Amino acid sequence: MDRLTIGAFARASRLTAKALRRYDELGLLPPAHVDPYTGYRYYERSQLERARLVAWLRRIGMPIAGIHEICDLHEPDPAAAARAVRAHWARVEAETAARRDLAHFLADQLSPPSGKETDAMTSLGIRYAARTDRGIVRTANNDLAHADSRLLAVADGFGDLGASAGAAAIEALKEPAGSAPPRAGDLLNALEDAVARANSAIGALDGSGTTLTALVRTGSRLALVHIGDTRVQLLRDGLLSRITHDHTVVQSMIDAGSLTVEEAASHPQRTLLLKALDGGEHTSRPDLRLYEARPGDRYLLCSDGLFTAVAEERIHHTLATVADPDETVNALIALAHDAGGPDNIACVVADVVRVPETGGAAGETEAGARARAAKALDAAPGGR
Repeated sequence: MDRLTIGAFARASRLTAKALRRYDELGLLPPAHVDPYTGYRYYERSQLERARLVAWLRRIGMPIAGIHEICDLHEPDPAAAARAVRAHWARVEAETAARRDLAHFLADQLSPPSGKETDAMTSLGIRYAARTDRGIVRTANNDLAHADSRLLAVADGFGDLGASAGAAAIEALKEPAGSAPPRAGDLLNALEDAVARANSAIGALDGSGTTLTALVRTGSRLALVHIGDTRVQLLRDGLLSRITHDHTVVQSMIDAGSLTVEEAASHPQRTLLLKALDGGEHTSRPDLRLYEARPGDRYLLCSDGLFTAVAEERIHHTLATVADPDETVNALIALAHDAGGPDNIACVVADVVRVPETGGAAGETEAGARARAAKALDAAPGGR
């Protein structure tokens, strides 16, 4: 009988004997035989392939539960195991990107502000427009859109009280957005707390829920809070990019390589959410990030009633060619209607602009300067 001792098996598999004993306890890699008198573990050579797979998966940082899943998939369906690895790594990259953004933010916070940075924080404003539309097919409108000088938000409610759920979610963001904490990190924490409070409030709405996607302005930065499949797109230097990641079944399948973007458009589970505010006991954590705002940037926040009905090329063209935010919102909703208006539509368009210098009185407070700047922006051509 060709069996290996635990020491020989550890050397051949590149796992330590301690790790092998642990994986035995977890049921991940039990030995073929345990001597009833000495307790020595012996392994079959045929177990080496699984052991080496475990070793490689541990090296990429996969948790034990994920390793269990992939090892169990590998023998009957190697392609499914490969898709699971790709999906895991897509999640790792998304989480790493979020940590990278926070690391850059912390480095900026710890650095003394320069005069240039201070000027940027006080001279940027936003021109915006927001609108929702029932669409052509639906009989009720559960989408919501909100825009003011601090908060841009869209929500797509579901269930009988979906509109109330979306309203509760946006309302919860108004307090942290209005108070504008001086430290962006404090703002991110406040937004996460606000989402948790909104989820608790939605728990009383009898099975209804909502997505929530919002940008909160703090100085020269925009804080993103996102959960669900409402989206933010950024038009910068003529290029349109999506800065949110859908929390949906089909997006996870795209990430895993088992579904193409084209196939996802007609997939029967394309509306099935992996994350939402639904009043559950455990709130799904929202994506939280910080973005540097630049003059000339244009942001689009919208629900799936727009982006699933209208081709991205047409959205891009409209954002790039229609200057006024109000006219842009109306044009985008008209495009959704032309495509059949199959769903409710929520749309916010916001342009980052430089606030005209108006000169302030000596000793003017920051709050006073902001109020004066907001009035100047309202009076500027195009308004808000």
